[in-house]
Amino acid sequence: MLPWETYLDHQKDRFISELLDFLRIPSISSLPDHQSDVERAAEWLKVRMKAAGMESVRIMPTGGHPVVYGEWLHASGRPTVLIYGHFDTQPVDPLDLWNTPPFEPIIKDGRMCARGASDDKGNLFIPIIVAEAMLKTDGSLPVNVKFLFEGQEEIGSPQLADFILANKDLLACDLVLSADGGQWEEDQPALILGTRGLASVFIEVEGPDHDLHSGTYGGTIANPIHALVQILDSMHDPEGQVAVDGFYDDVRSLTDEERAEIARVPYDEAQYLNEIGACCVYGEPGFTTHERAWARPTLEVNGIYGGYQGEGLKTVLPSKAHAKVSCRLVADQDPSKIADLLVAHVNKVSPPWVRVTSTRAESGAIPYLIPAEHRAMHIAASVLGELYGKEPYKIRAGGTIPVNALFLKYLGAYTVVFAFGLKDERQHSPNEFFRLSSYERGQKAYGVLLKRLGEEFK
Repeated sequence: MLPWETYLDHQKDRFISELLDFLRIPSISSLPDHQSDVERAAEWLKVRMKAAGMESVRIMPTGGHPVVYGEWLHASGRPTVLIYGHFDTQPVDPLDLWNTPPFEPIIKDGRMCARGASDDKGNLFIPIIVAEAMLKTDGSLPVNVKFLFEGQEEIGSPQLADFILANKDLLACDLVLSADGGQWEEDQPALILGTRGLASVFIEVEGPDHDLHSGTYGGTIANPIHALVQILDSMHDPEGQVAVDGFYDDVRSLTDEERAEIARVPYDEAQYLNEIGACCVYGEPGFTTHERAWARPTLEVNGIYGGYQGEGLKTVLPSKAHAKVSCRLVADQDPSKIADLLVAHVNKVSPPWVRVTSTRAESGAIPYLIPAEHRAMHIAASVLGELYGKEPYKIRAGGTIPVNALFLKYLGAYTVVFAFGLKDERQHSPNEFFRLSSYERGQKAYGVLLKRLGEEFK
């Protein structure tokens, strides 16, 4: 063992105790009643980062929930690495489905059980204690390090773009490591090359100024729900392709090499369908399920409502109908442009016998994609390959992580997602947990990665 590894081993009980204390703070960013808890979690991090040896540690306002920043910048001639994570959590409802209270963490069967254990407190704690171990034993770090931990990721990081732009000099770096993410399986590593962007619109269809008797007025006044269904139906062709003009214009096509890399990832269709309780797969022709989910844009109706929703039957002709539509976007697509295309499409296909309003959502997200040949990706892949004994899959995520694209846009730095949660650890669900084996493996991985980046990343 290297000295920093020995330190981590000798201090592991203390570190676990500290992490359990961190997990006891109910830092739920979406609930106003927990604003003080988010602030308390930020204060806890500030104290802990100072204890680890970070300098210039401070809590910084954003206009919303705060961020915590700290740095160690004494590795002359070495790259600067910004390490990102978030200390806010999802809500805990439904509470009655938890086996133990969500903010009273326990360790059972090799698992740390609590809200935020996997997403993301357990993962962000790893690089902090690795930095402490290296500073306590070696007296230095192999790279310059900046920590940036936010308290609003679970609500979409609404103020983070402005914060990064306003603090570009403070956050300047050569590379970002994100402690928010995970591996493919317990014995199979993975690196995330990209995440999809997001654009959304709200549609409102208005007919009469109040609900009408469907017997008296049905057939003489247009039904807003019928009109809304007509509008939504026009957004796809019968084969599942998006039928909005210009939607695919800027999509970056997959290369043969990229398709081959995606094909390396195992896919069992029967298991896939069984896990989600669906009868069959469906989507854009000419692409595999993984390609559709990771590297192709999509349009989904997220919600539709109008008319009578109560128990039994109420024979009305409703006055209004509403829909919420979102698009997941891929490399080179612009969320603002896509939102404009959606609004234009709705305006074009709306029937004249109702009043239709389509409104862009205030927030959107830029797609993110790091080149597979990026030097930091090669280094991270070699570290994971040695630790797991297997070559990591190069995957993409169908979801959206806005901050990765923000770092690239404002800092000019790519992000390598380097975290150790697993998809079965009930993130966002009752009974969230984090495996101790992943927590311990992550410490080794971060230590080796920082060493390699100091030696090989130029």
